[in-house]
Amino acid sequence: MKKTLGVWAVLAVLPVAAWADGLQSLEQFMRNAKAGQAQFTQTVTAPAKDGQAARTKTSSGNFSFQRPGQFKFVYTKPFEQTIVADGKTVWLYDVDLNQVTQRNQAQALGSTPAAILASANDLAGLKKDFSLKAAPDADGLQWVEASPKSPDGQITHVRVGFQGETLAAMDILDGFGQRSVIRFSNLTVLPALPAGNFKFEVPAGADVMAQ
Repeated sequence: MKKTLGVWAVLAVLPVAAWADGLQSLEQFMRNAKAGQAQFTQTVTAPAKDGQAARTKTSSGNFSFQRPGQFKFVYTKPFEQTIVADGKTVWLYDVDLNQVTQRNQAQALGSTPAAILASANDLAGLKKDFSLKAAPDADGLQWVEASPKSPDGQITHVRVGFQGETLAAMDILDGFGQRSVIRFSNLTVLPALPAGNFKFEVPAGADVMAQ
């Protein structure tokens, strides 16, 4: 698809000791940030091939989450697209095509970057699907590396960057050599979000496909 973009993320805004590494920041984030919302910018870079330069696409929008298992990405630029996980189903709505794709959430997420920050309630739950380790600080952030334990996933490498306990970035590499970098801003942690925030209603006249 012309607009197939990664769907991954989550946030927090509480300070943490300056000595904390990425793994400690992730643990504190999962412990304290049960729901929240942010803005994001995502840059997707496809690998160079056939002598052509690498291609880069940038998109932006809004993100919200509530753990365990609920999140929503609303892409506003350059194309309108909404991705909602309601706890049972992942819905993807392409506004231009007026087309909805739905997938079983347990099968759709698996060992994906979205699962790192939206699915598990704590670090122990996350370690069932990922091998985690602190990575060297870079760009003023503390980083943690997450490697999927399942050999069947499309994601080969994920780095999550924190500024203190605040989620700041995700750096994702898939098996095709495509790299996605998501930067978060205006992060707000909330006790909970309204019950209807993650409810998706199929727009009138939209085509619905199940995968």
